[in-house]
Amino acid sequence: MSPGPSMWDARYGEEGFAYGTAPNDFLAKAAHHLSSPVLCLASGEGRNAVWLARQGLEVHGVDSSAVGVEKTRRLAAEHGVTVQAEVADLATWDLGEARWGGIVAIFAHLPPPIRSKVHAGILRALRPGGVLVMEKYTPRQLAFGTGGPPAEAMLYTEELVRTELAGLEFERLEEVERTVAEGRFHNGRAAVLQVVARKP
Repeated sequence: MSPGPSMWDARYGEEGFAYGTAPNDFLAKAAHHLSSPVLCLASGEGRNAVWLARQGLEVHGVDSSAVGVEKTRRLAAEHGVTVQAEVADLATWDLGEARWGGIVAIFAHLPPPIRSKVHAGILRALRPGGVLVMEKYTPRQLAFGTGGPPAEAMLYTEELVRTELAGLEFERLEEVERTVAEGRFHNGRAAVLQVVARKP
């Protein structure tokens, strides 16, 4: 079971930014694959969405936490950019059809039934030629304990992604170990799965 909005409201309601204000390292390297409009799933306090907007992309961020969405709007204003930030429950939110030039999911870990629904939504919602960029923790992350959910069912493997996102062309699909330094809650050596996938 994933934490509800109240847990995220509490985390994002603390002083500062729980995961920092810099973009995810992998996203920054892969962003050149993305084209507008870009959807950021589980966008949190907006660090990735705002950075993408600063690169000149049109960005829409969704998150279950109203506190996170409000911080996204403030962070965007501080940087002089616009992010369409919306409170949304990914269990029910409609990603649309052939709508997005890019979809970004950075450490957006969901319970399996919701995850599979969101993955099906991603397949529909990307435009032809649109690109998905994801970084997720793998089951090996449980041994590191440096971030992410403590439940293996919410972690990602190559096999899971190939199965649930069949139909995309994978330009990168690799499990790696790297140091993640993102605020207080993602900090240290980590086991991650990195994905760049294009819709034909």
